[in-house]
Amino acid sequence: MSKSSKPTSGDTLSGFGFAFGAYFLWGFLPIYMKMLSHLPSAEIVAHRVIWSVPIAGALLIYLGRTKDVRAALLDPKMLLMGCLTAALITINWGIYVWAISADRTLDAALGYYINPLFSVALGAIVLREPLTRAQLVAIALAAAAVVVLAVSNGSIPWVSLGLTVSWGLYALCKKQLPIGPNQGFLLEVLILLIPALGYVAWSTAQGQNHFDLSMTSDTWLLMGCGIVTAVPLLLYANGAKGLQLTTIAILQYIAPTLIFLVAVFVFGEEFGQARMIAFPMIWAALVIYSVSMFRKMRRS
Repeated sequence: MSKSSKPTSGDTLSGFGFAFGAYFLWGFLPIYMKMLSHLPSAEIVAHRVIWSVPIAGALLIYLGRTKDVRAALLDPKMLLMGCLTAALITINWGIYVWAISADRTLDAALGYYINPLFSVALGAIVLREPLTRAQLVAIALAAAAVVVLAVSNGSIPWVSLGLTVSWGLYALCKKQLPIGPNQGFLLEVLILLIPALGYVAWSTAQGQNHFDLSMTSDTWLLMGCGIVTAVPLLLYANGAKGLQLTTIAILQYIAPTLIFLVAVFVFGEEFGQARMIAFPMIWAALVIYSVSMFRKMRRS
């Protein structure tokens, strides 16, 4: 992460390394969160915010870009947009942390598999971007997979859909935020810092706080939430600058695939007949979507 990075038209080794590292860390994040599954999800999210601030802040001090964040905090419009992206990422983190603690990691993997297709649909609805026939087929397959799970379980798979929608809307709103990705992340956690500290203070007053100054294992794990939250996001933000969209499109499937493998082979979550039908439908949809995207980019 150099102090001056120029956009590139092709893939760079550093860009690939940063992005791969981000998706790899995201893929194994459930293992870390599982070690905190005995704690309230809100407390974990609060500490993800609190301990991300010094990491993101130190990076921007090193890059000499703190003025951008200061200007954003003083700009009412940009601050409002930052509040919106901060709210969306908080919802996403909350659902994700709860899913891991409730043995719903497979649902989390499904949510992140669906996300690229939801983003395409969102682009068509909000940005009026035209859909190709292949994209329509892929979206229809993903929707059918969700219906299969809903019918089988007797309820909507809200964990998967919640993660998909919150992250998709976050990515869409993030694009509208006129500030760099590193600065944007620090802006978001600074906005969330006051409610996060407020929650910790309230839980302490209620005698329900698990952050102990005697430095128990829970305390160390909660402090580590800043590293496992900020580092992948910052790696991704810097890696994306050195990669083509096609490369990012391929790499983005690493995280849900690793989450899927962790859920099945580490956590021992039951795959079940409905998931045996739904997941291959999603995988087929992603193949159709990816092939269509690559052909379109090649023609361009």
